[in-house]
Amino acid sequence: MTNPVPVVILDMDGLLIDSEPFWRKAEQKVFATVGISLTEDDCRLTTGFRFDEVVDYWWRMRPWQGKSKEQIVSEVLDEMEHFITTMAQPMPGVYEALEYFKRNHCQLALASSSAMRLIQATISRLNIKNYFEVLVSAESEPYGKPHPGVYLRAAELLHTSPLHCIAIEDSLNGLIAAKAARMRCIVVPHPDEYDKPHWVIADDKWRSLHDAELPGKKWFL
Repeated sequence: MTNPVPVVILDMDGLLIDSEPFWRKAEQKVFATVGISLTEDDCRLTTGFRFDEVVDYWWRMRPWQGKSKEQIVSEVLDEMEHFITTMAQPMPGVYEALEYFKRNHCQLALASSSAMRLIQATISRLNIKNYFEVLVSAESEPYGKPHPGVYLRAAELLHTSPLHCIAIEDSLNGLIAAKAARMRCIVVPHPDEYDKPHWVIADDKWRSLHDAELPGKKWFL
């Protein structure tokens, strides 16, 4: 890379914390209050989406009565904030990777489709706020991932070109967003997803964030 200061932009859900089970529980609980029964596979269809876009998706597929879309969003975010603040645990290698990036003088940003209140809850729960120079939520962008807006905003706030950034993602929608922003992208898929062919467009694929320190993985620094 030509940039003198390495720039690493991390996703949050599924990468820093295993939040996808929380999302599924929250979605299933709240959507059930308006008669929408979501399966685990239904919830996986929208992994990586900004949550208001998840609600829009199910409104188009199965319109309901009794609560507004805004109420559904608010109730699910309330459930998620509770899960994160009381139950969230770091994914394997989170602290080791953050320390590795710090030792190598990286600029670090977090760019997530989640609401800022959930970003703040997560970094507080994991006690990792001091690692990040920039926190960016797609709630402030016209569109969430797979649109590249949240990644482009992170690069802008770090005063660097997207071409000088490495994104680290766990979802296909996040990978598409990072590549659309013209960033290099490393993926850390869930073990059940690791061998899927769509990861071929990534620049590297890791088993966990522990791989940041493996020999031969320094090419991005």
